[in-house]
Amino acid sequence: MTGYPNADAPSPELLQRCVHCGFCLPTCPTYAVLGVEMDSPRGRIRLMETVWQGRVDVTSDPFERHMYGCLDCRACETACPSGVEFGKLMEGARSQIEAARPRSLSERLIRRVAFRALLPRPAVLRAFARFSVLSKRLGAAAALRLIGKRVGVARRLADLLELVPDRASSRALPASYPAHGALRGRVALFTGCVMRAAFADTNAATARVLSRNGFEVIVPERQTCCGALHAHAGERTDARALARRNIASLEALEVDAFIVNAAGCGAALKEYGWLLKDDPAWSARAERFAKRVKDASEFLADAGLSAAPGPLRTRVVYDDPCHLLHGQRIREQPRALLAAIPGLQVMPLGEADWCCGSAGTYNVTQPELSAKLLERKVGHITRSGAEVVVTANPGCQMQIAAGLRAVRAPISVVHLMDLLDRAYRSSGDTGGG
Repeated sequence: MTGYPNADAPSPELLQRCVHCGFCLPTCPTYAVLGVEMDSPRGRIRLMETVWQGRVDVTSDPFERHMYGCLDCRACETACPSGVEFGKLMEGARSQIEAARPRSLSERLIRRVAFRALLPRPAVLRAFARFSVLSKRLGAAAALRLIGKRVGVARRLADLLELVPDRASSRALPASYPAHGALRGRVALFTGCVMRAAFADTNAATARVLSRNGFEVIVPERQTCCGALHAHAGERTDARALARRNIASLEALEVDAFIVNAAGCGAALKEYGWLLKDDPAWSARAERFAKRVKDASEFLADAGLSAAPGPLRTRVVYDDPCHLLHGQRIREQPRALLAAIPGLQVMPLGEADWCCGSAGTYNVTQPELSAKLLERKVGHITRSGAEVVVTANPGCQMQIAAGLRAVRAPISVVHLMDLLDRAYRSSGDTGGG
């Protein structure tokens, strides 16, 4: 096969923005670890161009290896002086691999289970999360490692089980949270798939913090997975179907914003316009919807806190989720919210803007490289002197927490909204819910 098989191919116009200057190289985690040009952003762009030129086959092993070796962390976008939108290029390239390359029966089955049976189905994902947590508590990882001495896949399952949080919350949230004090606006909380299945307490904390600051919060029942993981894995047809479902369910709500507390979800929702740009029936609706999406920290910092948080006397570091910093360009707002908490000591963190190695499903598909990046991240954290790591994405939370447990570091990992909620509670305000 020569060329790309369908219209989702990496855009020639976006590819031509790259002048191969190399400013991206020092920011690319895979290039830093591997030192291979084809595992840098400009190297991968060169490969995408050679497929257009008919010199490389999209189904070739090297093309797939270098495309899926990318974290899609988008740090190169922040560094790029030419405005290359690398995330869009990478998702396009992976979609072409999935469209053209035959997959084994087991690979197809795994993808179907993950992308169609689990992520879009809250009840199934909730049950899977509970089963995973219970298995971990019962010591399944140790048993799997014992079996893994003979069966390699069991050892890999044990590694994955280490990523599971010690507890999962999946309780249903109230349909709405009334605003405290003068009403400043009305927002809808996007609860996500993983967040709803395993981090429902963080969703509740987000709603309470918004409510405490004068915003009425509604929690729409009719919403589904944002499709971010599907898009990152080249499953763009499924990603578009999920986008249409969310838009159809949520666009008519009379709210000021759709609030998201998971960085990867927020980045995906904000790019629905691009995802559906070639669909004349949905492109304009997608653009309008995307403009109303706000990260929780972005919305709160820009609106300003109407209520002062109570004191928290602890040392923290803030680790930037890639899709919040590089995907949504949100850097200062989370730090401003941390600065508003009395008594909180925010310590500097080396390479806070570097990926921890979670990157969606990267820690599942590329475990060795993911582990090297996690080791690097954990080293910076343990040297920081912090007692708590604050971040704003569930994948980052699970990955960093697993890395800290592995080295027995007495450092906890919390979501920014959970920390803010804790600060409000320390002031005597429970916030309800």
